[in-house]
Amino acid sequence: MAEQQMAPAPLNMAVRQPPYNAEVEQALLGAILRNNRAFEAAADLLQEHHFYVPEHQVLFGHVKKLIDKGQVASPATLSHIAQGDEILRAAGGTAYLYELATNVVTVLNASDYARTIHDLHLKRELIGLGEDVVNDAYDNHDMDFTADKQIEKTEQRLYDLATTGEVDRTVTTVGNAAKLALQMAEAAFSRDSHLVGVPTGLKDIDDTLGGLHKSDLLILAGRPAMGKTALATNIAYNAATTRRSNGLENKGTENNTTDDKGGSDKTVVLFFSLEMSAEQLAGRLIATCAGVPSDKIRRGDIKQEEFERIVVASQELGRLPLYIDDTPALSITGLRQRARRVKRQHGLHLVVVDYLQLLQGPPEKRMENRVQEVSEITRGLKTLAKDLGIPVLALSQLSRQVENREDKRPQLADLRESGSIEQDADVVSFVYRPEYYLEKEVPEQRPNEAPDKFEERRMRHEQMLSDKRNIAEFIIAKQRHGPVGTVELYFNGELTVFEDLKHVH
Repeated sequence: MAEQQMAPAPLNMAVRQPPYNAEVEQALLGAILRNNRAFEAAADLLQEHHFYVPEHQVLFGHVKKLIDKGQVASPATLSHIAQGDEILRAAGGTAYLYELATNVVTVLNASDYARTIHDLHLKRELIGLGEDVVNDAYDNHDMDFTADKQIEKTEQRLYDLATTGEVDRTVTTVGNAAKLALQMAEAAFSRDSHLVGVPTGLKDIDDTLGGLHKSDLLILAGRPAMGKTALATNIAYNAATTRRSNGLENKGTENNTTDDKGGSDKTVVLFFSLEMSAEQLAGRLIATCAGVPSDKIRRGDIKQEEFERIVVASQELGRLPLYIDDTPALSITGLRQRARRVKRQHGLHLVVVDYLQLLQGPPEKRMENRVQEVSEITRGLKTLAKDLGIPVLALSQLSRQVENREDKRPQLADLRESGSIEQDADVVSFVYRPEYYLEKEVPEQRPNEAPDKFEERRMRHEQMLSDKRNIAEFIIAKQRHGPVGTVELYFNGELTVFEDLKHVH
């Protein structure tokens, strides 16, 4: 059987050219050379590389430099540059500049020209991205570059493309901003709780913070065993059980049409658990809701009545709009993509991340310097909060230097791999339990210390331990829009639950 051969491609088959429009590029540059005010329409949207024609790239760069210096960019002022630049000289030099300025009909369409150039640039970038995706998929030399990592890398590049030029789109008048601020104040005034943000369910914290506000990045930090995850879990649960009185909390810059899925007023919470599994986290919530210690549930050391309470608690949790993602080693890009998906499908009003140091930076920006990588992560979390118009609560570890001080209360300088954590965060708070350290620091009799002095010191320690039993301090070290200070909470270690101290006492 003869081998079948493929027919040769037709000789007249046209080679596809990347999308561009030289005439529009000429029209914009000519408008700018005729009247530099036309540059304002392109300044925030375009860079030299957005143009396709090489001489237009070079010319726009020179025009930008002159205008940025406060000088006039015209064929006359650019004449010596055009004659000295090889690319511009090849295009016609000074004569080409005058031709551009002369052929302009109107400068009023400059903004439309700029948007067209930018759109065609994005399409060329998409073509290049698509070719890179195909080539990367064919390349099997790097066994560590899995399909999931390629998807993540592609998503990051698509996101970068989607956000290019957003400066021009996000400008608003102070009047419009004032109207939104007034709406938020009116919503807070009309509520009995006087909160406009997502409530934490802990009154003293809500009174100090005013709830968790949209677009805010909130950091909750502490040393191990202080109860960070427990407090974050309590806040997530309390928020998910709260019904919203209006839709102001979720008016972000992204798609809001799917906010509440049929007009539901539930507060939707997404919890990224990078340390604990979803089952472990749900087990904590069940223990809290059922009032049964989690260690007894794990051992099966429970009574019939307690088991029935556990079943009821499980059913109640199943009705809450609380979603858990326990993907390990998640990147900030993957977290952002998952958050957007949840918002698109269910609406979203609060994101909790446990915890920040377990996240990875963007695949194309991973660095040997971990401090820089954590800084990229915090900036990504703040960007997510602004993009989705929701609060993001991120947990953070503290450095060991806390343990070396006599006063173990954390400070801003104790933020581990801090980088820009303090800078990017709108609120930085710490959870601190004095009882934990007092139990570890049992007094011992010092050499040559009189027995009565030792007994007096021991009794003082016992009194301090008694006073701080089940007490936790929520320390607000930074609040961009409010006061700093300390709120005391009641902590039930058996049920891993935080409550208002006044409510318990």
